[in-house]
Amino acid sequence: MTLVIHLQLVGALLVILGVSHAFFNRYFGWEQELAGVSLLTRRIFFVHSFFIALGVTLAGVISLFYARALLSPSALNSAVLAGMAAFWLCRLLAQIFTYDAAIWRGNRFRTWMHVVFSALWCYVTGTYGVALISAWGRR
Repeated sequence: MTLVIHLQLVGALLVILGVSHAFFNRYFGWEQELAGVSLLTRRIFFVHSFFIALGVTLAGVISLFYARALLSPSALNSAVLAGMAAFWLCRLLAQIFTYDAAIWRGNRFRTWMHVVFSALWCYVTGTYGVALISAWGRR
């Protein structure tokens, strides 16, 4: 598989992830979970969730439809790829160090999801990192 195809695959995965955020509220029962916090905190939570979903979706669209352009040598492309690699590296580190094992240990589905998302963040981070190195090499 070429780097362009990897970027497009990452893009498709991110679009799916971003769009799937529309179902998180119901699946995780956030309305009930957040019932005890102030209205302001509840609204901030939902607004932030929306913009995370939007950002992930848009990043996916860029990678899916503009993979070749991202790999062309330019300072802007390098900055975008560096930003994406840094963002997803931080997300990978959050997966490892922020989510306490008590959340997923002993629950097959949650353990499986922890492993799948850890692998996904490694793949996404690695793909953007390799793309960045490739773009730098062409400059």
